[in-house]
Amino acid sequence: MRVLIACEESGAVRDAFLALGHEAMSCDLLPTRSPGPHYQGDVRDVLHYPWDLMVAHPPCTDLSVSGAKHFAGKRERGSQQAAASFFLLLAKADIPRIAVENPVCVVSSLWRKPDQTIQPWQFGHPETKATCLWLKGLPKLQPTADVREEMMKLPLAQRARIHHMPPSPTRARERSATYPGIAAAMAHQWSAT
Repeated sequence: MRVLIACEESGAVRDAFLALGHEAMSCDLLPTRSPGPHYQGDVRDVLHYPWDLMVAHPPCTDLSVSGAKHFAGKRERGSQQAAASFFLLLAKADIPRIAVENPVCVVSSLWRKPDQTIQPWQFGHPETKATCLWLKGLPKLQPTADVREEMMKLPLAQRARIHHMPPSPTRARERSATYPGIAAAMAHQWSAT
């Protein structure tokens, strides 16, 4: 398959598809952290290539409900409208199979609810981080390694590490990276569609 991983600089999902022999390319405004096929630029430049599948990770800063106290300012500046428009551009692209991931966000009320919400602990990572998936032509991801029971024995700060990250220049980048177990599940399960 020809697979586009939109708005991904980590290379995690791209590399999972490449490992299975697919033609996969990541695309982001930032350079890739992991060497491999990567277009550094605007995804709209490559969106109309004949992709078979796209996994998109549009920026969530102006959409996520965790930043709801700032929504009025974001709407006044137009940044929330622009972010929602970009999300919908990706979700409605002319590609047969699409997955768009984001945290719990305003897209649920602006467009439609997600098809699925997953957690890292369902894929072998003892942490919490609700991730919503809006799907087109793809099945819901099936958990591969449920470690919730073990996770619940960990201190809250450890299992909610993402939520407790202190401010830093790399915080957003670290928080947005896809867990390897989730990337592997996407590649294995969605390759069979």
